[in-house]
Amino acid sequence: MKKLILLGLAIITLAACQKQEQRYFAESAEINTLKSGIEAYETGDWDKWKGHFSDTAKIYVNSSTPVDVSTRLEELKTAAAGFSSYGFDKEDEYIEMVIDKEKETWVYYWAQWNGVFAANSKKISVPVHLAVRFADGKIVTEHIYFDGTEMNKEIEALANMPEEDETIPEE
Repeated sequence: MKKLILLGLAIITLAACQKQEQRYFAESAEINTLKSGIEAYETGDWDKWKGHFSDTAKIYVNSSTPVDVSTRLEELKTAAAGFSSYGFDKEDEYIEMVIDKEKETWVYYWAQWNGVFAANSKKISVPVHLAVRFADGKIVTEHIYFDGTEMNKEIEALANMPEEDETIPEE
């Protein structure tokens, strides 16, 4: 009986000592790829930005309906043209890579996005979360989440501004 108990304890000890597979990472090639893509976005290097995605990548922007990379690229170019400056606050950003239970590789990114509208120099700041899935070193799925309320209000205000050559009648 004593031998059986010792054998059981030995098996439990060996099982407990087996190395657990690492699933969370603060540094990885995928993290570097995402950071490179963010830098390309911030500098307007659209070819470099697009190069980080697979040909069949799906991008979800605050939606359950995806767009393809070319569509998203045109959306980003159009949006960027409305700002005199824009980018992410690197001091408070957080980024990690996770290998989930299905063995999929995801990189999660949280940061504050800041922009200055070109038309009126109005500054806005929006918290952003990215959830990005990688396969074979390329982005295959990207989920982008942000609260666009402040940005939408400012775009609406800009749209309602009178043109410079319009005269506003006096009352």
